[in-house]
Amino acid sequence: MARATVCEGAAVGCAEPLTSAEDAAQHVAEQCLTDGPVGQVGLEIEAHCYDLADPTRRPGWDELTAVIAALPPLPGGSVVTVEPGGAVELSGPPFDAAPAAIAAIARDRAVLKTRFAQAGLGLVLLGVDPIRPARRVNPGGRYQAMEQFFEASGTGEAGAAMMTSTASVQVNLDAGPRSGWSERVRLAHALGPVMVAVAANSPIQHGSFTGWRSSRQRVWSRLDSARCGPILGESGDDPASDWARYALRAPVMLVHGSEPTPITQWVPFADWADGTVLLDDRRPTLADLDYHLTTLFPPVRPRGFLEIRYLDSTPDAIWPAVVFTLTTLLDDPSAAAIAAEATEPVATAWDCAARTGLQDRRLHDAAKRCVQAASERAPAAVEESIQLLVRSVEQRWCPADDFADRAVEHGIAGAVRQLAHAEM
Repeated sequence: MARATVCEGAAVGCAEPLTSAEDAAQHVAEQCLTDGPVGQVGLEIEAHCYDLADPTRRPGWDELTAVIAALPPLPGGSVVTVEPGGAVELSGPPFDAAPAAIAAIARDRAVLKTRFAQAGLGLVLLGVDPIRPARRVNPGGRYQAMEQFFEASGTGEAGAAMMTSTASVQVNLDAGPRSGWSERVRLAHALGPVMVAVAANSPIQHGSFTGWRSSRQRVWSRLDSARCGPILGESGDDPASDWARYALRAPVMLVHGSEPTPITQWVPFADWADGTVLLDDRRPTLADLDYHLTTLFPPVRPRGFLEIRYLDSTPDAIWPAVVFTLTTLLDDPSAAAIAAEATEPVATAWDCAARTGLQDRRLHDAAKRCVQAASERAPAAVEESIQLLVRSVEQRWCPADDFADRAVEHGIAGAVRQLAHAEM
């Protein structure tokens, strides 16, 4: 599994204008999935960063980047970046199986937590920042332009929250053999509600309980479905074509250049590619198309591999089991068959999963079957985490319930402070 890259305008062919939406769709469909075996796993984990002395303060850009600049090379090979709101992300390289990817990220996270603690900062795994208002600290032009786009499209509040207040565990998996793409992509989507319910870890936002166990999913549900909704077409039989259709219908967010330019009117990429509308007084290039794809945020995004984006950031005791469960249910054929059957009744229950979690009977039944199937295949390295997850699912409990109890007992700021110090 290679890290995806955006076509640069200087590359041969990338600067030539597209001749039609049909040509653009063909490019997207041909590039979105890579035919090959399954097995490789890449992980990305985002953590909110808090001042250990004052969890209501948001550390600034210079403060965060100074700590990162002083880091030694991480033992697992992860790259460290800062999200728009100051969340710190570990992006690991692909490994040949989930246990190796989990172990590498865990080692890197241990180093990261220690170095940030020495700077008076704690890294907390929650799906949504429960206490601080949305605010951007990353000065990058892309994020400034995205803010302007969301404001112009009437989703400024949700867009700001998505960029600066949410955090996730992202799982990147091989697309697999071409003959199995439709079943694999359908299952990756069908597992979404169950895994959202299992991993929900964001019951509080802006200092108040939201009534959702995954307020992160609530934020995403309030954004434009043409950019953030599932990609599957009616049948789901041709995910490459589904993704191409989705990408061409999605409105252009930014025009790529030395500084990204926000587009404040609704312009589907297809209209730009066909020349119906000119942006920046020109038609798009392949580089523009590839950049457009990076501004689309569906729960499962094809990037040669499958980028699975729907999990809340969950505690260190649980995320290894969540990652292993999701990977096993997609990569192990017998477990995938169990998952496909178990998730069929709840395959589209995204909002229900985010609101009620495992209190919903159908989601609970599906989650029990899925987690049990994964636990029966778990190696010793993840056994402790898996057993904890099995017990939690049996009790209809998710990480959001633990954090909610902590917040009731100690107050929201106190609960965040406890977690920030516990991560040291």
